[in-house]
Amino acid sequence: MKLFQIEEPEGGPADPGAAGAAIGIDASGIEVEVAISIGGNAVVLADREGFEQVLAVPAIDAPADQWLDLFAGARVRAERALARPATHAVIALGEAPDKAAAVRLMDAAEAAGLGVLRLAAAAEFQSGATMALAAALLAEDLAPRPELDAAPGTDFT
Repeated sequence: MKLFQIEEPEGGPADPGAAGAAIGIDASGIEVEVAISIGGNAVVLADREGFEQVLAVPAIDAPADQWLDLFAGARVRAERALARPATHAVIALGEAPDKAAAVRLMDAAEAAGLGVLRLAAAAEFQSGATMALAAALLAEDLAPRPELDAAPGTDFT
């Protein structure tokens, strides 16, 4: 029996601890929408055929475990569509949450593996803009950038 190994063309990820994709999550309606923006081009992500799931948005004062389920589902949707990790999000809400709700939402998102870049209310976006796409554009702008690791003694200025 011969064994063989399949690798990515460029090897594996350079740093498995590096930040993944930053997504936009629209939790302002009845059902959540998830989007990503790359180079200023945003698109809503859909579940793959056979893996569809309804991600119903809970009430703003719902228990944290309901929000955790929502954020975990949004992350799974993004990761399946993108075939890469999603680690950060801008979360768009219908209205600005009070302090207690904001903490509960951020804790739930963190527990689901998403660092919250910003909680944004609908009023913060341009009227007529699709909230998921606007959140994705904002997420792209706020996403952490990998640092350039220059060799010692190398000056790129």
